[in-house]
Amino acid sequence: MDQVTARLKYFNAQADKELSKYPKICELEERTNVPKTYMAAGVVTFVFTLIFFNVWGELLSDVIGWLYPAYASFKAIESPEKEDDVQWLTYWTVYGFINMVEFFSDIILYWVPFYFLFKTVFFLWLFLPPFRGAQMIYTKFLGPTLRAYEGGIDDKLKNLKDKIEDATKEAVKNIADVSNKSEHVE
Repeated sequence: MDQVTARLKYFNAQADKELSKYPKICELEERTNVPKTYMAAGVVTFVFTLIFFNVWGELLSDVIGWLYPAYASFKAIESPEKEDDVQWLTYWTVYGFINMVEFFSDIILYWVPFYFLFKTVFFLWLFLPPFRGAQMIYTKFLGPTLRAYEGGIDDKLKNLKDKIEDATKEAVKNIADVSNKSEHVE
């Protein structure tokens, strides 16, 4: 039991250290006399309870999967280091893949009990630094799969790009022809 208590105190101290970086949270702690770690735990518990009972489960799950990663991506873009850029590009690649799978399987997934709770925990696993699950999924599955089909994908994309360019040129030509004809009619 002492080991569990020591571990909880360690995590509480770490959370307190992280939360102390935000002046508004420190100010709120001073005003309420409630430790910031307790406030954070309360908010997390409240959000997970809403997700658990599927009260805005889909919205909250998507917000959690987007909000922090979007801000961290902004910070990565603004920083001179390249490592964080790779981390967040990998996350967004996996996130996009997961959303595509979810789009085509949502009729089935809707019936999975606590789906949005699992999805939220999965997103946290994907992006939180101790886990970095996105790197694991990319390294073990998505990267090798994309590399195996890269040539074919590139060919199809080039063909699609060529067709779009041809269609655009044809549309512009037709618009110009119609415009010229209407000028001659007047």
